Amino acid sequence: MQSPLVIGTRGSPLALAQTRQVRRALAVALEVPVEEEERLFPIEVIKTSGDRIQDRRLIEAGGKGLFTKEIEEALLEGRIGLAIHSMKDVPTENPDGLVLAGSPPREDPRDAFICYDAATLDDLPAGTRIGTASLRRQAQTLNRRPDLKIVNLRGNVGTRLDKIAAGEADATYLAVSGLKRLGRPELTENPMPVEVMLPAAAQGALALQVREDDARALEIAAHVADRQTTIAIAAERAFLAALDGSCRTPIAALAEIADGDLRLRGEALTPDGAQKWARDARAPLSGDFVAIARMLGETIGGEIREEAGDAIRYEL
Repeated sequence: MQSPLVIGTRGSPLALAQTRQVRRALAVALEVPVEEEERLFPIEVIKTSGDRIQDRRLIEAGGKGLFTKEIEEALLEGRIGLAIHSMKDVPTENPDGLVLAGSPPREDPRDAFICYDAATLDDLPAGTRIGTASLRRQAQTLNRRPDLKIVNLRGNVGTRLDKIAAGEADATYLAVSGLKRLGRPELTENPMPVEVMLPAAAQGALALQVREDDARALEIAAHVADRQTTIAIAAERAFLAALDGSCRTPIAALAEIADGDLRLRGEALTPDGAQKWARDARAPLSGDFVAIARMLGETIGGEIREEAGDAIRYEL
C-alpha cells in the first residue's frame, strides 16, 4: 500500500461508522499501521439526493439509487477509488463502468422493534401508530396487524428515535445491523422474528463498489470480501431483480447457507398488506456458487412475479 485510496460514502452517522469499520478491516488485512490509516484511506463525504429529501417518501422522489447516484458519479469521475454503500440501497444494475467488488461479513439482517410501551408488535393495542417510510415494513405490519395505523417517519437513526420520543409515532423499526454498527446494542433486544418480518433484500450487508478497470481497487477490496455473504446477497438481489424490485414494491428476502445448501426465503406483498406471495426454496451448493445463488433467486422471484402480476406495485 504505497498511495492513498480515497473512500466515498454518505455523511450520516451510520454511513460513517460502517465506512470506518471497513477501513479498519482493510488496514488490518493490508498491514497498514494505525498511524497511516487515515492518510492511505482518506474518507470523502458525499451528500446524496436521498440525504437532501426529508419531506416525503423516497418512492415519490424516484426510489432506488437516491442514496448512491452522486457517490457513483464521483467514482466514475475518479474523485474516489472505492465507494461503500449499504447494499440494500444499491440498485440491482450497476452503471456502466462500475462493479461490486464483494461484501464484508454481513451483520444481523433482522429489524429491531422500537417501542417504549410494548415488547412486541402483537402487544400493541388497535390504532397504535407505527412510524415508517419503508413500503416493505408497512406492508408486513399491516399483513399481521391490519388494525394498526402507519405514519410516515423518515430520517437517520437518531432522528427517528427522537421522533418516537417526541410522540410523532408510537413505535418504529430500525435495522439491527445499523444499531450494532452505531454502538447501540441495547436497542436490539426486541428483534423481529424473520417469520414475522422477513428483512429487506441485502439488509445488514455492505457493498464495496469500484471502477471495473481499476485492478488495484479490486485487489484491495478483495481482502475483506466474505464468500458466504457474497453468495447470499447474489441470491437475494437476483430475487429482487426478477420482481423488478424498487421502492415501489414491498419485497423481502433472506438467504442463508447451512449444511452445504443455500436456503432462500422471499416474499412480495400488496402495499396494504392484504395479500402476500411467499416462497421458501433450497439448492445444493457446488461448482459456481454465485451462479447457483442467482438462479435460485431468479427462479422463485419469477414464480412470484407470474403469480402476483401487478398487484404488488405501488401506484403514486
